[in-house]
Amino acid sequence: MMNLSGLRRVGISLGGIGALHDGLGEFALQIGQRIAQAAPEWRERHRVAFDFHLRERLAGLFGDAVSYVPVTRWQRLRHVQPQPYALWHSLHQLNKTLPPAGCGPRLVTVHDLNYLYGRNAFSTWRHHRRTRALLGRTDVVVAISEHTSGDVRRHLGWQGPVQVILNGARSFVGNPQRPLEGWPAEPDPAARPFLFHLSRMSRSKNPQAIIELARRWPEMTFVLCGPPGQDSRRLRDAVRLPNVQFHLGVDDAQKAWAYAHCAGFIFPSWTEGFGLPPIEAMHFGKPVFLARRTSLPEIGGPLAGYFDDFEPGSMRRVVEAGLARAREPGHAKAVAAHAARFDWDRAAAAYLALYARLLQLPQPVAQAPVDLPPRAAAGRTEGEAAATAAGGAPG
Repeated sequence: MMNLSGLRRVGISLGGIGALHDGLGEFALQIGQRIAQAAPEWRERHRVAFDFHLRERLAGLFGDAVSYVPVTRWQRLRHVQPQPYALWHSLHQLNKTLPPAGCGPRLVTVHDLNYLYGRNAFSTWRHHRRTRALLGRTDVVVAISEHTSGDVRRHLGWQGPVQVILNGARSFVGNPQRPLEGWPAEPDPAARPFLFHLSRMSRSKNPQAIIELARRWPEMTFVLCGPPGQDSRRLRDAVRLPNVQFHLGVDDAQKAWAYAHCAGFIFPSWTEGFGLPPIEAMHFGKPVFLARRTSLPEIGGPLAGYFDDFEPGSMRRVVEAGLARAREPGHAKAVAAHAARFDWDRAAAAYLALYARLLQLPQPVAQAPVDLPPRAAAGRTEGEAAATAAGGAPG
């Protein structure tokens, strides 16, 4: 670990994240990379150092401008570090480790409360109890969508500060492309159009609705991609339709090809805290078709098509109307412009600005204040409290 003598420390916890190919992993990677890029300037300008708290095998993931603290199983019961932390940020609400004892403001990013939608009563109760316990040791919440922010207020009774920081979404436009197995590099969109879906294909992603639509729409090809997990393998092995293809374990070049050449992107998910794949498709100007549920209307905006139910005939009408709309002049450009609003650089800058406010650091531009609850204010040093009393930036 680098020499942190005389520096204030900010801990950024990935918790037990081990794979970076899902939504939480993508979030941690994108935000973590940008915080690490800012680390040298923060060390010189603010005397602040960043430590990433993660599984030992991921140490070094964000380079040598930051330090690494290993996750251990005992930190679920008691978490003590030899040096105090001025701020501790858990990157997701599934993190089971505790913040270090005696740390300053404790920040948690809540991605979703999807356990509220479609689980059995015992599972909902168990997840609800765990999440409420998490918020009991939290001072400030960041939600990745207005929908999630509302869920935190409504269902958890959270009365503390909540800031919405929208996720970014990578653009694969301009990336190298490699066709999926069995497809030519440049397929004829008129002769063989296909609808693309990308997810882990768990029940909450509602892939069965796509299968039923494919069963009723034999003229359209459906291409389903995702990681080679238990859910995706089980679905692939169960479905035997000539117009449905499964491609598991695709790389970024294959994803870029599929986004670029699909007729549209279909995503009838039951529950989403955000929804990265639809925005990735919209970067290509592609029409997207989403469930009108949870955060998806907020993310897709007025340019997406929405399923109000999952009856195959109704879904087909939504898709056909959206495909016709996509042929209108300027539509693809408007879709791509919408996607550009979701930017990882902007998201990381918002997190760093929040850190600066919570640490009472100078702000380069005016920022909306986040009022700290009494416990977080009490966790500051005497010097920080004095700065606030003297008219410093609100914490």
